Amino acid sequence: MCKACDSGSRHSDVFRTDCEGVDRACRAAYERTECDFVKARMFLRFVALICLFVLGASHLGVLHPLGDSLAVFRGVLTIVGAVAVLVLVLQRRWVLAALGAGLVLWSAYTVLMPRFAFSAAVDAPYALYQKNMSFRMPDTGPLAADILQQAPDFVTLEEVDRENLALLDALKPDYPAQAFCPFMNVGGVAVASRWPKVAGSDVCLQGQGMVAMQVATPDGPLWLVALHLHWPFPHQQAEQVRQLETALKALEGPVVLGGDFNMVPWSHTMRVITAATTTRRIGATKYTFPLFDGLYMLPIDHVLVNANTRPAETWRRPQLGSDHFGLLARFYLR
Repeated sequence: MCKACDSGSRHSDVFRTDCEGVDRACRAAYERTECDFVKARMFLRFVALICLFVLGASHLGVLHPLGDSLAVFRGVLTIVGAVAVLVLVLQRRWVLAALGAGLVLWSAYTVLMPRFAFSAAVDAPYALYQKNMSFRMPDTGPLAADILQQAPDFVTLEEVDRENLALLDALKPDYPAQAFCPFMNVGGVAVASRWPKVAGSDVCLQGQGMVAMQVATPDGPLWLVALHLHWPFPHQQAEQVRQLETALKALEGPVVLGGDFNMVPWSHTMRVITAATTTRRIGATKYTFPLFDGLYMLPIDHVLVNANTRPAETWRRPQLGSDHFGLLARFYLR
């Protein structure tokens, strides 16, 4: 604080004038410092609220597909949101801090809850191998060997192009029931089953990333579906899902689905697909697609089965020449 000059001082008028000048300069500097401090606090509060707004928007994929794009990074946004809540607490903005804390806790729950969906399904009678092969796969031999070693009942594949289509031929002796459908330049989608196909049941939505066929299992017929979704907004995932929803709802009977969703488990897209197929995503979250040389991993490959409460689990399989890790799922149909 600046100390005012004593008007009753015995100092000379010149000294008193100098003192008053110094006092005014000191007060002006103090006011400027205090103003800068207030501005800094307001700026930090504004940034904190923006961070919480973006986190909240990651839950609004039902309103706009941008919400699902933000949901892909909800884990990081939740950490940033926690820091934003701390800023609000330090500034004693209790109401805003409480609302922000609730949003952060709910966001953390949606991200962490799927990671702990463990169950003992090692001896489950059915298995599915899900794999985005990558159109760049140099050799399908290692993948074919891994599939045959794991001996699943069903196989779902994405990015099946002319170069790696040979995998289906290699699987043909053990998986005679097969269906393929073209998608994008990176390749189509395919399904294969050791159980026989129901004649005339093939469904191919060419250019839409879906292929399905009905197979006859010991527990009755089911639909085996492979999906490959576009990247989310600003790409065409939301429009693609709207078109696929009708086709998926038309599949009568139990559905087993594997695919590269290009979307996380806690998204609106996942809720639409599971609702359309009356299924549930199984297994703890598996991070199958590395970004930024593996610095950030995305859980975007999934397996869905009919919505029973029996144990089900997934295990991650090696990349084997692809940019995606594979998934092996074990589950019950009833």
